[in-house]
Amino acid sequence: MDLNSIETPALILDREKVQNNISRMESHLKSMHVSLRPHGKTAKNIDVINMFQKGRISGITVSTLKEAEYYFSNGITDIVYAVGIAPQKLDRVFRLISQGARITIILDSLAQADSAANAAQHYKTEIPVLIEIDSDGHRSGVDPDSPFLLHLGRYLDAAPYIDFMGVLTHAGESYSCSTAEEIRQMAEMERRQAVLCAERLKSAGIPCRIISVGSTPTAALSRGFQGVTEVRAGVFMFQDLVMAGLQVCSVDDIAVSVLATVIGHKKERNWIIVDAGWSALSRDRGTAAQHTDQGYGLVCGTSGQPVSGLIVSSVFQEHGVITHREGKSIILDRFPIGRRVRILPNHACATATSFDRYYVADASGTVVDEWKRINGW
Repeated sequence: MDLNSIETPALILDREKVQNNISRMESHLKSMHVSLRPHGKTAKNIDVINMFQKGRISGITVSTLKEAEYYFSNGITDIVYAVGIAPQKLDRVFRLISQGARITIILDSLAQADSAANAAQHYKTEIPVLIEIDSDGHRSGVDPDSPFLLHLGRYLDAAPYIDFMGVLTHAGESYSCSTAEEIRQMAEMERRQAVLCAERLKSAGIPCRIISVGSTPTAALSRGFQGVTEVRAGVFMFQDLVMAGLQVCSVDDIAVSVLATVIGHKKERNWIIVDAGWSALSRDRGTAAQHTDQGYGLVCGTSGQPVSGLIVSSVFQEHGVITHREGKSIILDRFPIGRRVRILPNHACATATSFDRYYVADASGTVVDEWKRINGW
């Protein structure tokens, strides 16, 4: 199969680039003597996860219980559900545990802890738990300096059927950094806050076996992970324009793209119109605050090489508008109706969510396989 025979829009995955991205991260973290727990939300596919070297990963991370069920059905038993637990989801978690999965949940409140403890008592089944730490003010989590950390730790350590494992944090603010050095500083803050929280718990007599940190920028650029037991990251498998803008990767490393077809021109506006709008590319504008604004995606030829200056500058549900980033004239005859283009995404996870499969391409651009994705919650 070649790219001209695929109905568009379609999600194209460059297998060689994925493998290179995975191998690079594995080698980096191995050199720092820390375990990798890849985040399955990026791929939502077992074929990608099977590209990791067996024995190099300590398990997998997920962001939905549907991902947990999917990866468990494909033989992965050690799973961290890295979204604060909602009480209504605990029955589903315990159903997985009863089938042989080890599902670790995270929480940052006594209300969540009560729900988990009550459910564990009801099922008379042990459940592993991590306290989520807010290491950078980005999202959820316990304040690292708060007395509440020890209060919550004591509660979990004493609760029947709760296996309190330690702490977890995510340096989401690393996505807002403007230089590689800022990311390195963010990585050190993430590491330090997590380790200090674990030391506070241990000093209070509360065991803390797991110290889990992670984001693709901090995982890729950190100078060290002293005291950390595992690193979680996901976007690095595919990379994207935000990561390229953060100097985490190059544009050439981006392994996923949206194949689109030219369906129209607006000569008076210097527009090329394609059949990939926000439903295919997403509304993510993660590069807008970076040095180079890539609009809704960077336009490439079918070989995957960027076409100088062309970006998707605006989107409607099923229409994308390609313009020159500097307003220069486009020779529209080079993009006749029916011509295929590939569009590199701002955020690989958000873009991929719109599709139910990858068309897997080899280094020559030939489509050699189809890999199904799972979506939903």
